[in-house]
Amino acid sequence: MEEQSVKNSKSGKKLIIFGFVIIVILFLLYHRYQNPELVTANVLDPAQRIAYGFYITLVAALGAIAFGMYRYHKEKVENKGRDLSTIIALVTWNSKSRKIFVATFIIYGIFFSLISGTLVYQPEVNFSIHYGAEIPSGFIAPCCGSPGYMPKIIIYLTEHVGLQIIPINLLMQVIVSYLVALNASIAINAYRISKKGSGVSTIGAATGLFIACPTCAGTFLSIFIGTASGIALSIALIQMQTFFIAISIPVLLATPFLMAKKLQNADGSCKIDPTK
Repeated sequence: MEEQSVKNSKSGKKLIIFGFVIIVILFLLYHRYQNPELVTANVLDPAQRIAYGFYITLVAALGAIAFGMYRYHKEKVENKGRDLSTIIALVTWNSKSRKIFVATFIIYGIFFSLISGTLVYQPEVNFSIHYGAEIPSGFIAPCCGSPGYMPKIIIYLTEHVGLQIIPINLLMQVIVSYLVALNASIAINAYRISKKGSGVSTIGAATGLFIACPTCAGTFLSIFIGTASGIALSIALIQMQTFFIAISIPVLLATPFLMAKKLQNADGSCKIDPTK
């Protein structure tokens, strides 16, 4: 049984690695077609078919990663080891933690889509008038841009609301939303058994605010340091948004292990019953 669990774990890891490798190769290969001189009217249809294939492959790779994560997570729960990754798996395996994870993933995903520009709301612009768009409608732009930024999907939902799906933003949205949801489900369990949880939670929330939403951080600061100063700082932070997101990923990766350390008994077992 233990040997089978180890095999499942390795299989899960392989799927995760395989999915990310496919995504990297996909971005690099597609960038080879990003020459505006080569994308003429004669090759526009084939380019769009390649773009459709790009998104089909991207979704399949993300599916492989998700399934690999599930298998790896499940194996950790069944094997009941004494390492920190097992603690993380045990803490987030019960139904309550799953509900927290799903709710956080969806809510933060919507929030991230607004911040990243995936979900577009422009009340001052009428898409049908300014862009001649049919409402509702959508199209895929196969060319041209930097690696990870093309092909782009544009969808007009209403005269003022639309979607702008960029591959790198979509990937970042899935990764960051997953990590935020994982942190939230662990943090709530950690809070339940730690008398110092309130202070830690407050510090974590403030830190997360600066990392995840520079615009919100500026609004938050304006309450304390004045509206003008807050707006100025908000503008500066927005310009560094990519930098903040880049920092947030290793922070979000490290935090679950730090919290898991607090949930680990001296013998390496978990302080929380995973069935409750």
